[in-house]
Amino acid sequence: MKKIILSLIFLIIAGNIFAQETYKPSKTQFLVRGYGSAGYHSSNDEGEKETTFNTGTFAPIFLFKLSDKLMFETEMEFAFEGGELETALEYANIMYTMNDYMTVRAGKFLLPFGTFMERLHPSWINKLSTVPLGFGHDGIVPASGVGVELRGAFAMGGSKFNYALYSTNGPKLNLGEHEPEEVGMLIFNNTEDNNNGKSFGGRIGYLPFTDSSTELGFSWMNSKVGDRESDYEDTSAKLFAYDFTFVKKINPLGGVVDIRAQYNQTLVDDAEYIELHEGVEEEYTFENDSDAFYAQLSYRPSSSSSDFIKSLEFVGRYSELNTPEGSEWESNVKQTTFGLNYWLSWRSVIKMNYQTTTGTGGHGGGEIDQNEFSIHWAFGI
Repeated sequence: MKKIILSLIFLIIAGNIFAQETYKPSKTQFLVRGYGSAGYHSSNDEGEKETTFNTGTFAPIFLFKLSDKLMFETEMEFAFEGGELETALEYANIMYTMNDYMTVRAGKFLLPFGTFMERLHPSWINKLSTVPLGFGHDGIVPASGVGVELRGAFAMGGSKFNYALYSTNGPKLNLGEHEPEEVGMLIFNNTEDNNNGKSFGGRIGYLPFTDSSTELGFSWMNSKVGDRESDYEDTSAKLFAYDFTFVKKINPLGGVVDIRAQYNQTLVDDAEYIELHEGVEEEYTFENDSDAFYAQLSYRPSSSSSDFIKSLEFVGRYSELNTPEGSEWESNVKQTTFGLNYWLSWRSVIKMNYQTTTGTGGHGGGEIDQNEFSIHWAFGI
């Protein structure tokens, strides 16, 4: 019995020594980040007034690092809409760093179509409480896609370049089965492909100066959008975007100037659509081209000796949206937004915005004349 006990003790000690010699700390890391907002909103739409407090939104971001080269990321969004909790999966993808100049990822990811949706849309990063015309619901700009992407950056002759190339399921042509007034629009939130043709696109960014204060970008996407084995199977869409960024501290102005702009264009092949008129189906068509533009300027007096003043930020944005003439969703809309922000910290901001929207068209048709005021508290963690 004594020999058995001694043998067991020896094995335990030897096992501990072996484990201490061979064990290596895991490089796996798990991190939770995210952002959220809450606030108050008031609008006057052609004499109809509406005021409400927002119940708030929260978007947790989960980052899981498996090794120095392999990482998984996902973002969820929780918000109350119409008295019900709405949830959405903004993105979920796995990334592998091939070398200093290339990273590949697969899954659902924010598309590098311009810069707004990929870099600026989170509520604590977006300097205003709303998004420019052409983005978001009923917009002409894709936000995310399901597929694969290769991206990276490199320097050349004192300048810098970044690039992204991707293939996704792509957008789908809305044929108006559920909402006839949206026939001809593109549906971007496709988790499954409606045809056998994949979307191909990318973005090239050029930073000409060594301080990286200025960036010029060009984006594109080509895609089949019609349903397979349908009359629209060969219908295609071509999307383009041009973006500009300038962010720099200007000493004579005593603060940071931030200028951003993006122009978007969507070109969809001509197609014959079905319209139900007085119980009779009729075919009609229109030139399915849309464009949108926004320009934004902000100034923060960061060099002020007053803590209160240097926490302020002044923002102005102008945007336009023009959708196809002859479509049920034809519109020509202009929007101007002014904002005053107060930064409680580098990741927490109170935003006060006043916005006017004018033009014609939209789902209801006719004149658009809307004024909005909002106060939002946004934070990032």
